[in-house]
Amino acid sequence: MSASRTGAGAPGGRRYHHGDLKAALVEAGLELARAGGPDALTLREVTRAVGVTPNAAYRHFADHETLVLAVATRAQDVLAGAMATRISAAGQDPVARLRGVGLGYIDFARAEPGLFHLAFRSHHQLVREPERDDPAPFRLLNDALDGLVEAELLSPTRREHAEWACWSAVHGIADLATRGPLHDADPAIVDSLAELVVDRIIDGVRA
Repeated sequence: MSASRTGAGAPGGRRYHHGDLKAALVEAGLELARAGGPDALTLREVTRAVGVTPNAAYRHFADHETLVLAVATRAQDVLAGAMATRISAAGQDPVARLRGVGLGYIDFARAEPGLFHLAFRSHHQLVREPERDDPAPFRLLNDALDGLVEAELLSPTRREHAEWACWSAVHGIADLATRGPLHDADPAIVDSLAELVVDRIIDGVRA
């Protein structure tokens, strides 16, 4: 629907063009999470940001959790975009591209902790079977590992489940750097530790 209208009770009487209310709610949720993390993503605040009543959101989302999952998926896409930029900068070398996956993931976590902690908030987004409906960052990791196999730099046997070893390592250091003991550490030290973890896990997977 393209006509504009004022949502009843909308803060400040703001008007919203309902061309795509669902997308607008997700983007508003993304900005709230960016500033305040997952806890900032309440239905009331999301609808307030768009300028509609909470009831309007139920036309597109069954409940609050459904909205959170939609915003988390969008956060995954933003994370994947940042990782893809780092991968592209690595050129065509398969090892460098896998390194870019890990460092891109960690860099994003440190730059956007609110979105990072939202991105994998729900276990429902972590248990998807490979090559079916995986989170976008996970697909990039799998693609990079498959690239090593194609280049004969990783054996098919060592490739099996290697994505979980890699993800565990980079997610662990990202978590330590954003809300663990490395949170207040010198950024240069965290940079060095991130590179160490990524390089060690790549060496370990290929060994």
